[in-house]
Amino acid sequence: MRRVIHALPLLVACLAATGGAQARLPQLDGAPLVIGHRGAPGHLPDHTLEGYALAIELGADFVEPDLVSTRDGVLIARHEPNLIATTNVKDMPKFASRKRVALVDGVAEEGFFASDFTLAEIKELRAVQPMAGRDTAYDGQYRIPTLREVIALVKRKTLEKGRTIGLYPETKHPTFHKALGLPLEDKLLAELTFAGWNDRQAPVFIQSFETANLRELRAKTAVRLVQLVDADGLNPDGTLSYAPPYDKPYDWVVSGRAGTFADLVTPTGLSEVATYADGIGPWKYYLQSTACRVVSQGVCQDANGDGLVNEADRRVLPPTRVVADAHARGLLVHAYTFRSEPSRLPLEDAGMPTHEFERFFALGVDGVFADFPDSAVAAKGKFLLERSPGFRQCLLKATGCGR
Repeated sequence: MRRVIHALPLLVACLAATGGAQARLPQLDGAPLVIGHRGAPGHLPDHTLEGYALAIELGADFVEPDLVSTRDGVLIARHEPNLIATTNVKDMPKFASRKRVALVDGVAEEGFFASDFTLAEIKELRAVQPMAGRDTAYDGQYRIPTLREVIALVKRKTLEKGRTIGLYPETKHPTFHKALGLPLEDKLLAELTFAGWNDRQAPVFIQSFETANLRELRAKTAVRLVQLVDADGLNPDGTLSYAPPYDKPYDWVVSGRAGTFADLVTPTGLSEVATYADGIGPWKYYLQSTACRVVSQGVCQDANGDGLVNEADRRVLPPTRVVADAHARGLLVHAYTFRSEPSRLPLEDAGMPTHEFERFFALGVDGVFADFPDSAVAAKGKFLLERSPGFRQCLLKATGCGR
């Protein structure tokens, strides 16, 4: 891993040089985009300026801030409105009385909610690593950033690095926020306008798991929009399972619309998405799923003898037609979420995260959301070496690329 990270500055320069330097939107018509999912959460706590900066340093083309609102209407970067898993709020006695139960997309959650805190109070909190098994050494060190602070960082890093870095905000639970009187959409567009990024050429994608707010945004902005596509889980045979609240866009629940997320990736569904969005962001298993190697009484079993049951006990299935069908309708495909731990990689990838990325690059995806952007950038380099003679020449230049 150390050798890969040391080689990244040269690799990133080469990637920038082969990706269409004239476009403000990085590499839209070139190599697959690497999107720093929540920053670089495989290494640092989610949604921190430090995490976004590390993702950029490791070569990410875009960074992704999930957006929720404070009580005073400021957009901040957090994975969920509930702060209990991603901050140290539960350890701060002064905020103990804020703990409560709230309904988020119809599901009761207990915790501390951003909408009950002012921005000044949010700034007293510190981020923590929410995912078990990852490095917690940086817990409690980094502040919670506002969207404006994230944009300022991205703009500064674009100048420092000499390459365009993009922003990929997600509007989290827009129906929930509207019910609180804290809608996200106009505030997001106001921040993009303030940054000079509310136009078609801006290095920005806006994403959402809901459909109604994307339609609302389409009427107000030319910024590229992406429809996210979720599911509840994977069945032993590799089919996707659907259970609330991950079965359908929550605005469909509120409006009474039938169906599931799966309907959005049928030919008919993709044609509908193309009327208001520029791309889809599907859970990667919609594109190529995995099935359990050993099943007993309908339940996946430990197949590799490590005493655990996880992705490493599954095998890769043939790809679906979703990428081709989406491209046929002019839609980009940005798949999520790629994680580099061996327990999250199926048999065929042999514990090598670059192998998984390369599989999906070969399917034709236009971008990937990566928890470990360094792995994605390394895989992107290998992918380009196989397909771009110019990239090979760039790598071999004594002075590097872009000079």
